Amino acid sequence: MAVFEKVQDIIVDELGKEKEEVTLETSFEELDADSLDLFQIINDIEDEFDVELDTEADMKTVADLVKYVENNK
Repeated sequence: MAVFEKVQDIIVDELGKEKEEVTLETSFEELDADSLDLFQIINDIEDEFDVELDTEADMKTVADLVKYVENNK
């Protein structure tokens, strides 16, 4: 399974969204994700991919997050 699909699944599970709502272009603002949601998503992604996400990194969209994971795993 590609990085995007795993990230998408984590976001869908955490936020209760439909898969169709979570695309590479989708921003976290559009998903109505608050800081607690993002914290949990980041924790889940760190566990899934065995990476440490830099919370200072400018990640506004799902694509930003996927690129970061791909470049750091």
